[in-house]
Amino acid sequence: MSTAPLSERTIAVPETRELDVFAGLLERRGASVLRCPLVAIRDAPDPAPVLAWLRRFAAGGCDDLVLLTGEGLRRLVGCLERHEPALKERFLAELERVRKITRGPKPARALRELGLKSDLAAAVPTTQGVIAALSGLALAGRRVGVQLYGTEPNLPLIGFLEGAGATVLSVAPYVYADAADEQAVRALIERMAAGAVDAIAFTSTPQVERLFSVGGPEAVRAALARTVVAAVGPVVAASLEAHGVTVALMPAESFFLKPLTSALEAALASH
Repeated sequence: MSTAPLSERTIAVPETRELDVFAGLLERRGASVLRCPLVAIRDAPDPAPVLAWLRRFAAGGCDDLVLLTGEGLRRLVGCLERHEPALKERFLAELERVRKITRGPKPARALRELGLKSDLAAAVPTTQGVIAALSGLALAGRRVGVQLYGTEPNLPLIGFLEGAGATVLSVAPYVYADAADEQAVRALIERMAAGAVDAIAFTSTPQVERLFSVGGPEAVRAALARTVVAAVGPVVAASLEAHGVTVALMPAESFFLKPLTSALEAALASH
């Protein structure tokens, strides 16, 4: 009999970008992993608005930059490298100059990859956390760049900034698209409903929305009720709870794959 902590446990992983990394963490602990990437992350279909924003930023058009995701910063740099590489040096110089506000650890890590660091980090990695971090600052007259989370306009953050007297320059460097076909998503829902999945670990809100979009609210809630539902952090947990789903576990502090794996191990470890 295996002594691996997650042996004989089946865990569904709807992650896309780091699917193999996450699956590997779980499989090394003995889990059987159901790979079902629910969304794909793609560059903005039209690079022109992103390039226009990048040119304005590189020309000194922002005083502050709010980075909501690490993926967004990487996509901005990638857009420059593909379409206007001569602008990259000026962009990075401006990125170093402006005040950088990060929503959570992932954008901070993306900055470190460029040899930079966050100037102001939200204590809680949510939109409200960013607003709280900015609330004590004098923003009137400042030009604030906002790198959006997918194409979600984030009206609460934009409204707060404009209400504080700032000029907001937002950019959406990537989009979410369907990944697994609907038949595969329905098969996952059926397996959960049959009690054949011990846990499902969500790592982004678009995963939650795709599952509910394909399966329908009642069927998905019923399936998740028979499964341990894990969320990588409070934003994902809030999305699930908004759909009436009880989140059984979430990392206490560090919202990454390794802490999520540890939380799953603690909850599901075989005895």
